Amino acid sequence: MMKLWEKNVQVNKEIERFTVGRDREMDMYLAKHDVIGSMAHITMLESMGLLTSGEWRTLLAGLRNIYSEIEEGRFAIEDGVEDVHSQVELLLTRRLGDAGKKIHSGRSRNDQVLLDLKLFTRAQIKEIAGDVETLFQLLIDRSEEYKHVLLPGYTHLQIAMPSSFGLWFGAYAESLVDDMLFLQAAYKLCNRNPLGSAAGYGSSFPLNRSMTTELLGFDSMNYNVVYAQMGRGKMERNVAFALAGIAGTLSKLAYDACLYNSQNFGFVKLPDECTTGSSIMPHKKNPDVFELTRAKCNKLQALPQQIMMIANNLPSGYFRDLQIIKEIFIPAFEELKDCLHMTAYIVKEMKVNEHILDDDKYLPIFSVEEVNRLAREGMPFRDAYKKVGIDIEAGNFSHDKQVHHTHEGSMGNLCNEAIGVLMQNIIAGFGFSRVEQAETKLINLR
Repeated sequence: MMKLWEKNVQVNKEIERFTVGRDREMDMYLAKHDVIGSMAHITMLESMGLLTSGEWRTLLAGLRNIYSEIEEGRFAIEDGVEDVHSQVELLLTRRLGDAGKKIHSGRSRNDQVLLDLKLFTRAQIKEIAGDVETLFQLLIDRSEEYKHVLLPGYTHLQIAMPSSFGLWFGAYAESLVDDMLFLQAAYKLCNRNPLGSAAGYGSSFPLNRSMTTELLGFDSMNYNVVYAQMGRGKMERNVAFALAGIAGTLSKLAYDACLYNSQNFGFVKLPDECTTGSSIMPHKKNPDVFELTRAKCNKLQALPQQIMMIANNLPSGYFRDLQIIKEIFIPAFEELKDCLHMTAYIVKEMKVNEHILDDDKYLPIFSVEEVNRLAREGMPFRDAYKKVGIDIEAGNFSHDKQVHHTHEGSMGNLCNEAIGVLMQNIIAGFGFSRVEQAETKLINLR
């Protein structure tokens, strides 16, 4: 089957296999976004007289049918067809005749794939944001539920000072707030329209780029057509850094939970269904789900560097190197969503040990509480520090295992409500509803 770009000489089959690579597989993720982009593009073409009203309506109906086929799982990129753009154009031409050949006027596969990637990415970011919000709320709920239950805090893996499950769960909740802010920034960078940049140098057609920007619900466009193409790889890298931030939070939480679940700690108990056994040790309940979460999230934290190494030191303009980014970028969203789902399930079902500090081996963590008590009563801090240290060495230290912290963010004043407000403000700042309304309106155009 002829490629869009082929003339009289057909490409060698081995060369085709090597150059196409996994592109057709990756393009299936982009298929419905390619159709939505084409709907906006032909609407703009009709407005400037490159399509008749009748052709526009016929093509819209044809694209809606293809969109439905994609949604229903009946769409495929045929053998011999290079990519999703070619497949959509082929189906329209088969079904509608010459009108199908007109949809590519004023664009290149370069700006088409840029657009598809941006539409795909912003949709995936919306899903990630929803999953992060779900996990965030679970962490806040558990923080409130166990805010009075103490556990030892550690520095250098040595028992250090009293902490609480309220602080522990809440710390990861607030970490997700910062991660979400970074994700919002990546979304804003992504949500700019590259369509109309063509191969990176614009078009002699009088394209109305403001119109496609509005139709697709973008915040603005990538104005400079050369920069629009320079954004290929940069957008993916920026988004990958945001995904890596979330992955870093999940990885640390998974590590804590595996540590705290071990018999030497016994602070929490993970759900039995999230553990596996040993082939020779009948007592084992291994925290495999969180171990795999940790590994997957650590792999995701390497994603920005992978993208950077592929795109690094390329001059301006399009290069085929950028195709390889799709193979590592597109699957990352599903992997992170999977980890978010698993983490949310375990956090919800995790059992907390409410009697950790009954064991006197943790008594020294109250040393700072005693130093502060003596200082409040008038003893110079350094003298109080020395006295308590000598008492501990002599085995004379005692404390009632009570703490009275009141400042903002401490175990007695978690500020969970304020942290929740921060998260809600960030979620509202994405502006997802504007994009939903634009795409729904576009799909329903008649």
